[in-house]
Amino acid sequence: MQTDYPEPELDKFKEQNIQFGVEYAPNSKPPVVGKNYTIRSNSIIYNDVVIGDNFRTGHNVVIRENTNIGDDVLIGTNTVIEGDVIIGNDVSIQSNVYIPTNSVIEDNVFIGPCACFTNDKYPVRINYELQGPKIRRGASIGGNTTFLSNVEIGEGSIVAAGAIVIHSVPPFYLAIGTPARIKPLPDHLKVPNRF
Repeated sequence: MQTDYPEPELDKFKEQNIQFGVEYAPNSKPPVVGKNYTIRSNSIIYNDVVIGDNFRTGHNVVIRENTNIGDDVLIGTNTVIEGDVIIGNDVSIQSNVYIPTNSVIEDNVFIGPCACFTNDKYPVRINYELQGPKIRRGASIGGNTTFLSNVEIGEGSIVAAGAIVIHSVPPFYLAIGTPARIKPLPDHLKVPNRF
């Protein structure tokens, strides 16, 4: 590893558990980003990430390995996307969102600020296959929402701000409250997301 620091300085960093650079598996590939992108400062994109055209980020975004992102996607400031995530086309993810491993976000989805998705049903207690949420086409997720592992948010559904979603939400329904109650979506809200 090449640095501009003298060896005694590097020893200080090692004592503080600071590491420069990352060693990837020999068969990993550099990230691929399509045309017309804006990636703002302090954002990190790991190897083995594929991103489509017209991609935009805020500052301090982290996108981990084996993530696939479609065209026309916005990822807001301070958002973390762990590895093995699939994100479709025309998706708007606002600031401070956490998306864990094994999550799926389909096309035309809006995710409000500070949404937190989880993928571990029994954190640090028992072995559990990590299963993130599945957010289906055209769903809208309000700010400050929390999702337990392995829930599915149906096509065209809305999750109200501040909701804690512990069960899957059927297509074109509304999830509201803590824990979220599931109600039919009013007719005037059964329209596509418009970005």
